[in-house]
Amino acid sequence: MMHAMDMNRVMQHAIIAGGLFMSSPACAQGHVVLMPKLDWTTAAHLAMEAVAACAGQGYSVTATVVDTTGHQQAVIKGDSVPLQSLSVSYRKAYTAYSYGLAFNMNTTSELIAAKVTGPANGALNTIPEVLFVPGGVTLRRASDQTVLGGIGVSGAPGGEKDEACAQAAVTKFRGDFR
Repeated sequence: MMHAMDMNRVMQHAIIAGGLFMSSPACAQGHVVLMPKLDWTTAAHLAMEAVAACAGQGYSVTATVVDTTGHQQAVIKGDSVPLQSLSVSYRKAYTAYSYGLAFNMNTTSELIAAKVTGPANGALNTIPEVLFVPGGVTLRRASDQTVLGGIGVSGAPGGEKDEACAQAAVTKFRGDFR
């Protein structure tokens, strides 16, 4: 059983340690943590626009938007996409979000070009959600570049085509990222 004096020390250390993280954008006054993210309608519009952009070029794709928790917020699947495009689009969105945040990059192509793919042994590629393949774009707030999530597209013949469709959607709706 912990004595009152020991408990008091633990609480002091926890408060001091907690104070170190108060500069994070996800922290707020009191006991409520606020995480910026896009609303569901904007996420859905992004996914629809990415699928439409690729459809306009004759490609059937899946587009996935992830929020600041790394979870799927919106998914639009084209009419004739291969089964794996669902998981691949999610993994591209997740990678664009998480590694875009960590390394201040805007696309999975930028991450690859910067060799952010990890050690030579490919250890980062063993993380289930991570996929260093072109087709993901980091979503950022228009005013201050706060990361709001990611969008990933899969199904076009080549990741660069997927990424162009994702980027077209982001460019069209960037003004809504407020």
